[in-house]
Amino acid sequence: MQTETLNRKPSPTASHVSRHHGLVLVVDDEEANRMLLADPLGTHGYEVIEAENGEQALQKVAQRPPDVILLDVMMPRMDGFEVCRRLKKDPLTAHIPILIVTALSERMERMMGIAAGASDFLTKPVDLQELTLRVGHAARSKRLFDQLQTEHGRAESLLLNSLPDPIAERMKQGEVNIADHHPDVSVLVADLVGFTTLAAHIGPDQVVYLLNEIFSGFDLLALEHGLEKIKTIGDAYMVAGGIPLARADHAEAIANLALDLMADIEKFNSSYNTSIHLRIGISTGSVVAGVIGRWKFAYDLWGDTVNLACRLESLGEAGTILVSDLTYQRLKDKFRFDGSRSVEIKGRPAEVVHTLLGRL
Repeated sequence: MQTETLNRKPSPTASHVSRHHGLVLVVDDEEANRMLLADPLGTHGYEVIEAENGEQALQKVAQRPPDVILLDVMMPRMDGFEVCRRLKKDPLTAHIPILIVTALSERMERMMGIAAGASDFLTKPVDLQELTLRVGHAARSKRLFDQLQTEHGRAESLLLNSLPDPIAERMKQGEVNIADHHPDVSVLVADLVGFTTLAAHIGPDQVVYLLNEIFSGFDLLALEHGLEKIKTIGDAYMVAGGIPLARADHAEAIANLALDLMADIEKFNSSYNTSIHLRIGISTGSVVAGVIGRWKFAYDLWGDTVNLACRLESLGEAGTILVSDLTYQRLKDKFRFDGSRSVEIKGRPAEVVHTLLGRL
């Protein structure tokens, strides 16, 4: 007479060890067969759950994926081969080691098990020493797989955090030397005026904390505007619009970000009783963008547009936003400006610059 699925309570010692050895699902339509497998595994420190048919096994796996499955072949309605095939087709369960337990020893049945995705076989009547050895090997394989997946997830997360998503995807596909020419982008460079003086009078932990607070807020604003943070250099911050994916309104988005950064630093000063100001330079034009580094990757920009944004930032006064003439031509119908002036920039002709005040 069959009974409902049985979950035997392991001894305190076994329960303690089971956290290390793993969870095993035993699937068999005969309770006596389940007991023959479950009891020695529980004694050896495994947590064991049971299912008496294929449908119940699939439900158990969905509720709590085990580390190893011991699966009988000859069961009513759904045999072990079909259960194995279904589990292996599902990406969420395909990595779970499945040991087929069968009285069938013919080569054809074993080939069917391999085709279904079985990891190993146990022949009835099961030798208890062989049982613990094979389950132990399968559990170790599962733990190794889980560790590799965790490390892979961490590596992918680091890649995505340090590179724009489209660039990270290209690297994951095997592309190594990434260098792109972008003919039309806008670059913003912001510098914290007064932070160096503040940093000289506070502890190093406070310096890092305040910078993290400021730049984390900037990161959120850049994300809201759909712009790409390029890097921080000391207390300077660089953002670009129109890369790595082109967009027609990159100059407008950068200008809106610049105004929001100014407002954000005022909120910061109010919250922390500081007097830090921003000095921002914006330019528009072509850049070269690419990934540098062999082990520590960095996505960076090069070109005259970048150099000009840096120079405009350094020429501006605290609390001002200087934009190049090309950027101004894109923005003049939507933003307010305070006149224009010509400035001398080393190594290039005089540049007409404009001070961005706000939105129209």
